Amino acid sequence: MNNNLIGKINFVNEPILKYEDGSPERIELEKELATIKNSFVDIPVIIGGKEIRTGTKGTCILPHNKNKIIGEFHKASSEEVEMAVEEALKAREKWSKTPWQSRAAIFMRAAELISGPWRAKINAVTMLVQSKTYKQAEIDSACELADFFRYNAACLPQIYGEQPLSTDKTWNKTEYRPLEGFVYAVSPFNFTSIAGNLPGAPALAGNVVLWKPASAAVYSAYIIYQVLKEAGLPEGVINFIPGNADEISNAVLKNEHLSGIHFTGSTKVFQDMWSAIGNNISNYRTFPRLVGETGGKDFILIHNSANIQAASQEIIEGAFEYQGQKCSAASRVYIAKSIWPDIKKNILEKASKIKVGDIEEVDTFMGAVIDQKAFNKIKSYIDYAKKSDEAEIIFGGSCDDSIGYFIQPTIILTENPHFKTMEEEIFGPVLTIYVYDDSQFDETLALVDSTSEYGLTGAIFARDRYAIDKAEKVLVNSAGNFYINDSPTGAVVGQQPFGGSRLSGTNDKAGSKINMMRWMSPRVTKETLSN
Repeated sequence: MNNNLIGKINFVNEPILKYEDGSPERIELEKELATIKNSFVDIPVIIGGKEIRTGTKGTCILPHNKNKIIGEFHKASSEEVEMAVEEALKAREKWSKTPWQSRAAIFMRAAELISGPWRAKINAVTMLVQSKTYKQAEIDSACELADFFRYNAACLPQIYGEQPLSTDKTWNKTEYRPLEGFVYAVSPFNFTSIAGNLPGAPALAGNVVLWKPASAAVYSAYIIYQVLKEAGLPEGVINFIPGNADEISNAVLKNEHLSGIHFTGSTKVFQDMWSAIGNNISNYRTFPRLVGETGGKDFILIHNSANIQAASQEIIEGAFEYQGQKCSAASRVYIAKSIWPDIKKNILEKASKIKVGDIEEVDTFMGAVIDQKAFNKIKSYIDYAKKSDEAEIIFGGSCDDSIGYFIQPTIILTENPHFKTMEEEIFGPVLTIYVYDDSQFDETLALVDSTSEYGLTGAIFARDRYAIDKAEKVLVNSAGNFYINDSPTGAVVGQQPFGGSRLSGTNDKAGSKINMMRWMSPRVTKETLSN
């Protein structure tokens, strides 16, 4: 492997297009939306570059129009997993020795394709199968995915350039090898960018990957695979294996060549995978690297010195963008009593203007939640609040799955800071508010810290610097991404590396050198020059 430092790769975040009426990007996107809706895609399992159609299929539907099927995908079984491992290990022989510059060129080319000729298609598919608006799809599938590929590539010369000290008699060097074996990437439905980064980051570092995308987002994942293929990714480096999560994971986790897991999903699933690896630990050729981003119960704390207008706006956006289906979405809010009447007025007014419906209508703010299972889970929390004498629904609360899986933005007010919806992850457009006495700020800080088992994102709104400083100290372990006078969601690649601890994950910071180094196994060589 050639780890020579030739120079650096400059990185600039991809500009976000506006999709104004009559703009070229709007016209192109609307054309692509119509094409995809009126077509039918048959998505294969892809192993070693070969398409495999197993005959066992799942469907690609529109969550906001659940009876509309725009494609099918073939499901891999344990048999295909074994084939994928074999093909991946074959590909590793050449890929692991490929110079980093060549690997980086592939992913930088992929970023150019995503931000250029493939932009409309990847945005359109993300809008349709994941029920995202124009704005949310553009930020996610075009801009953030391109950012991940470019930024990760820019990290390589930084990492490879970190070399040990040598003396006049010895030459010491570090080789950043890929892991010995294969990496298993398991991606979620909610972000196309994350779906691309999970297999992409290990592959860029020289690893080979088995990639199981979320069943609800196989179509957008398939587009990513096609982009990487067009960018020149060799066959077998990333193997595309959609299907039943339990069946695929059971086969993968038993394989002796498993060297790492790159995961985004539920805490329970990640815990189960960790347990399975522990039970199989004596069977592996190496200790697998476990990198996971899991759940969240993200908070906003509003001090009585806060800018009321700014806090109100960020509450609404932080809670209800993309139907609250972000692990970083604001889910619990603590508001000082003296400013609660003004904030209440503001958020109710703003919530009343939220349009829920067809994501192709440019003024839609919220689409549908992803599927029936999610709809039922979220509705159960709303129903619980309706029946409880400890809570009041002050906005929303209606759910309708007759056409699509639509849930209105819902705001719950409770006097119990440990009410169920203040503590448990809902992953939907449900926000719970607790009003605290202004004199109880210190106690409220402790409450924020101790209420949740998660530690992903959080925010404080305050103009009092002493209050901000105190919150930073007390809440040091409460959030891996902490925001001051801003929403707790919307981390930008290269600006806010993303990840949390506690039961929110391993905090290996996607979009940073930290994450990239997890997919490398350094070897140090000492050469004595005097002998």
